[in-house]
Amino acid sequence: MTDIITPVIGIIGGSGLYDIDGLENKRWRKVSTPWGDPSDELLEGMLAGVRCVFLPRHGRGHPLSPTHLNYRANIDALKRAGCTDVLSLSAVGSLKAELPPGHFVIVDQFIDRSFAREKSFFGDGCVAHVSVAHPVCPRLGDALEGAARGLGLPVTRGGTYLVMEGPQFSTKAESELYRSWGCSVIGMTNMPEAKLAREAELCYATVAMVTDFDCWHPDHDHVTVDAVVKVLLENAQHGRELVKAVVPVLGAPRGPCGAGCDRALDHAIITAPEKRNPALMAKLDAVAGRVLA
Repeated sequence: MTDIITPVIGIIGGSGLYDIDGLENKRWRKVSTPWGDPSDELLEGMLAGVRCVFLPRHGRGHPLSPTHLNYRANIDALKRAGCTDVLSLSAVGSLKAELPPGHFVIVDQFIDRSFAREKSFFGDGCVAHVSVAHPVCPRLGDALEGAARGLGLPVTRGGTYLVMEGPQFSTKAESELYRSWGCSVIGMTNMPEAKLAREAELCYATVAMVTDFDCWHPDHDHVTVDAVVKVLLENAQHGRELVKAVVPVLGAPRGPCGAGCDRALDHAIITAPEKRNPALMAKLDAVAGRVLA
């Protein structure tokens, strides 16, 4: 008999998105993790009868830079709070002329160029190799595309998100390189977030919200900060509308993930039980407890 899952929707809000409209019975709650503190408290509540957990990725007021986000604590906290699905909303630059400011891209691939971040829950004492060949859950992608089109938002399904370390933006040569690779958008935050979500057996999808063209574009130097902020705030409002539209769809009771996101650890852990580090095992209680119990 197939297990029936009552989804809990986690939402990670990027730049300009520090809360979610329409949450009922909401409360901010501090969640402690063995990986340290997440970016902020979690905002929990009900949206259209569906339990939701919201985390502002950079913290309220944006005090945290992309490099110094505690990605492991963020994902662990969402898993610990009971989340089954995670929607990531992120401000990005566009690497393609057909993806102008204000456009939404439901990405399906990433290239990770970050280098100063902890990228795995596993390590010496409990080694695991998890597949992230297809890092985005297609079920979430389908729902997000349908909701965006229903709202009349300009949206493209599919594309590659180039994750750079930052905090500086690209040089023009780098921007042109990433374009030659076929990348669609560029940002600083979705890796290792997506990798960690897969390790934690969470279904994950990204909505990349274009704020401006990256520096490859001939008009880039003429764009003002005010113009970028205006688009950022408009995108944040549309992002909130998208969340409100998609949560009722994703919140319906369902069976296990057809893509296997919720079983990603079934054959991933390599270390023999007698060789596993008890201290690391204790830290993995939330993200890997299903297979380590």
